[in-house]
Amino acid sequence: MHHFIVPDWSNAPTNVAALSTTRMGGTSRAPYDDGAGGGGLNLGTHVGDDPEHVRQNRALLRKQLPAEPAWLSQVHGTRVVNAGDIGQGIPDADASIADRPGVVCVIQTADCLPVLFCDTQGRVVGAAHAGWRGLAHGVLENTAAYMRDAGAGEILAWLGPAIGPDCFEVGQDVFDAFAKRDAGLASAFKPNPAQTGKYWADIYRLAKSILARTGVTRVYGGGLCTVADQDRFFSYRRDKTTGRMASLIWLK
Repeated sequence: MHHFIVPDWSNAPTNVAALSTTRMGGTSRAPYDDGAGGGGLNLGTHVGDDPEHVRQNRALLRKQLPAEPAWLSQVHGTRVVNAGDIGQGIPDADASIADRPGVVCVIQTADCLPVLFCDTQGRVVGAAHAGWRGLAHGVLENTAAYMRDAGAGEILAWLGPAIGPDCFEVGQDVFDAFAKRDAGLASAFKPNPAQTGKYWADIYRLAKSILARTGVTRVYGGGLCTVADQDRFFSYRRDKTTGRMASLIWLK
């Protein structure tokens, strides 16, 4: 159970802890397995996996955490909640923040971009689920604003494993969603010469540009492709029926 990725952000406060899971080290069977004949660490309850395996996987993850994560029902939107205020329910939201020690923010992904946040004073942390819809409509800006409202100073961000620029083919609708909002974002797209109206999108570049506009310029990570790295990651685009990974952050 040591198949985690730990954010490589320099100068993060010592009271901030974070990790991102992989497909390895769990109990799920194919197609939610580890891809090598072993159990997969699928953490999604909504993908058709055996609920008992998901329960066991979440219990394995829980051993690494100070509390049960504040799970969200992700809807590709822009709503941010305070993870410490959720209680027993599971809200429809795509980002959360925490400003108290021991409250664990979590988002699930299998190609969408997980973004973890902390501020340099170690007062506030956050986690956002940034698929293209959330990115285009403001989930990252909303998360940063929510953190600042809770007392965050300068914010750092870490971009976790997501679909890479060589694998993320999108249509004209996705290009237009960003280009209409900000012409500068068009540079994150490369036309696919083999197919008219199709582009290769760089979700990491989009996120960095959007974060910079909201005043978050210290951005780390962004080099792991979920589609290409089949050994380590679940990928919805690659496999369709597959598990979900989690990216988590909390204050110690």
